[in-house]
Amino acid sequence: MSDTHAQTVSYVRDTMLPEQTPPISQIGAIRWLRENLFSGPLNIILTIISLYVVYWIAVHIGPWMVNGIWDAGSLSECRAIRDATLPPGSSAACFAVIAERWPQLLFGFYPSNAYWRPVLALVVFLAGIAPILFDRLPRKMLILTALTPFIMFALLWGGSIWGPFSVALGFVVGFAAFRLISPINALLGTLGTIILPILFWAFLSGPIAATLNSLGAVGLPFIASKDFGGFTLSVVIGIAAIILSLPLGILLALGRQSDLLIIKVSAVVFIEVIRGVPLIVWLFTASLLLNYFLPPGTNFDLMLRVIIMVTLFASAYIAEVVRGGLAALPKGQYEAADALGLDYWKAMQLIILPQALKISIPGIVNTFIGLFKDTTLVVFIGLLDPIGLSNAIRASSDWNGIYWELFLFIGILFFIFCYSMGRYSQYLEKKLQRENR
Repeated sequence: MSDTHAQTVSYVRDTMLPEQTPPISQIGAIRWLRENLFSGPLNIILTIISLYVVYWIAVHIGPWMVNGIWDAGSLSECRAIRDATLPPGSSAACFAVIAERWPQLLFGFYPSNAYWRPVLALVVFLAGIAPILFDRLPRKMLILTALTPFIMFALLWGGSIWGPFSVALGFVVGFAAFRLISPINALLGTLGTIILPILFWAFLSGPIAATLNSLGAVGLPFIASKDFGGFTLSVVIGIAAIILSLPLGILLALGRQSDLLIIKVSAVVFIEVIRGVPLIVWLFTASLLLNYFLPPGTNFDLMLRVIIMVTLFASAYIAEVVRGGLAALPKGQYEAADALGLDYWKAMQLIILPQALKISIPGIVNTFIGLFKDTTLVVFIGLLDPIGLSNAIRASSDWNGIYWELFLFIGILFFIFCYSMGRYSQYLEKKLQRENR
């Protein structure tokens, strides 16, 4: 080392300093509190206000729930137990109404000896949708996914299994048409996939089911749609509308961007008309006006009409969400698909739609959550969802005057489903972001 450098550098450390723990303000809960709750004057004020609101709720609602009475036969009996066991002026929730009426809130007028059927149908649905939601599951489980709608129908409504079987054959016909005709002509293959199953269901499905039923009737006891109610009704309508509206909404979004004038105008008119009218009006249309357009003597199940109308309503909103995802893609993605020599459908399947749907995930899930909550509107057309049944329960002399306990129970049920959908949406977004890195 030169003399000049030795004079300017008085000391050079030749060993590493020992590791030290970081300051307590930079780790753990203290750091989180400082960064998220007390990072500035405004956040400090909002945190204090929020803590006061939480304290007020805990003080006023906490004792009401903790002192809840679960064993009583009426609201007056609940009050008598409260006055006898608690200090004067105490409040207590009468959860006895839930303990007594929870089967009705969950299953409506479904026969009590058949409660296992909607429960099993829900389990089958969760098992069937699992391989779609989580790609780590074996792909062979998709066979169960394809069979799930027919199994659920046979469990929920019962009757002969040959009806759902003949309906499933229609989908087989459509799949066969797609595989055989699409390689020759994509447009004809698409039309055949749609038209041939409709013709099969219109002219062949009924006779095939009747013939098979005459050979051997197999199935569960039939349960009419009028016996559905409570949360079972909301789940059936919500799940059916969610599953059916997504593919229909994607097709409407593609139709709205089509270069074919007839397809584009039809999609635009459908979307704008459906979105321009409240859902409750469409439900009244399904309930009251639809029969006027059907042949005399036709018995079109009200629950099926509601599912169809809710599906069409949701598909219009899904179409706009997906169209936003398509519009967000750079033009270069479309040009890349053309450069690879892909036709329209392969370009959409392999390049365009996967990216557009990824962008649209928050909007799609938000639409599904809103749709599931909107199933409570069916109470206005005579179907007894949980809200309708709560009104019927409160109309009885035993429980007249009870409110919050029923609404709290119903709110928790809806929260579980809606929160689960929201959490899966966040999981899917994070997963796709990790895969693209």
